Amino acid sequence: MTRWTDMTGAARGAEYASRFAELEAKGTDVHGEAQLCASLVPAGAWVLDAGCGTGRVAQWLHRNGYECVGVDLDEEMLAEARRAAPEIRWIQADLAALDLAGLGLAGAVDLVVCAGNVIPLVAAGTEATVVTSLAGALRPGGLLVAGFGLDAAHLPLDEATVTLADYDAWCADAGLSLRQRFATWDGDPYDGGGYAVSVHRR
Repeated sequence: MTRWTDMTGAARGAEYASRFAELEAKGTDVHGEAQLCASLVPAGAWVLDAGCGTGRVAQWLHRNGYECVGVDLDEEMLAEARRAAPEIRWIQADLAALDLAGLGLAGAVDLVVCAGNVIPLVAAGTEATVVTSLAGALRPGGLLVAGFGLDAAHLPLDEATVTLADYDAWCADAGLSLRQRFATWDGDPYDGGGYAVSVHRR
C-alpha cells in the first residue's frame, strides 16, 4: 500500500480537483509545476506526469502544445483526469511496477514530472525502484523533475520519508545526474529549506 493510499483511506478525486479549481477561480496561479517543466523542454516534447492525480499538470502542458501521458494508482483521481481531458492517455499503474516496454514508454519520454510529493508518498521501501522505473522512461538527455517536502511542515505526513541525499543516490544509481535544484516550482534558488525541486538528467 502506498503512503498516499494509507493517508487518504479512500480516493477523493472530485474533492481534490474542486480545491484547485476554486483556487484558480480566485486568481491563484496553480500551474507552477507545469510552467517550470515548460521552461525546461520545448513544446512538442513528450512528458510523463508520474503520480498525476487528477491530471492538472498534464492538462496544462497538453493545452500548451506538449504530448502528455499520465500515470497514477488512484482510480478515482484518474476518473477526474479522464473526465476533464479524455484526449490525454491516462494509465492506472503503480509507479514501482511500470511495464515501460508494454506501455510504449521505455526510453521514449523527454521529461518525467513528479509533482505533489509523489516520491515521499509511494510505498515504503519502493522509492529507489520508482526512481529507476521513471529513469527508464527517459530518452538519453531526458529530465526527471521532482518536487517534495523534506520535513513535516512541507508534507502531509508526521515526518519526512526521503532526504535529498537518498534521492540523489537513487537517481545516480539509475543513471541520472543532478542538473538544477530549486526551493519552489517558481524556480527560486534552493537554500537548504524544507522543500526542494530537483532536476536530474539521464
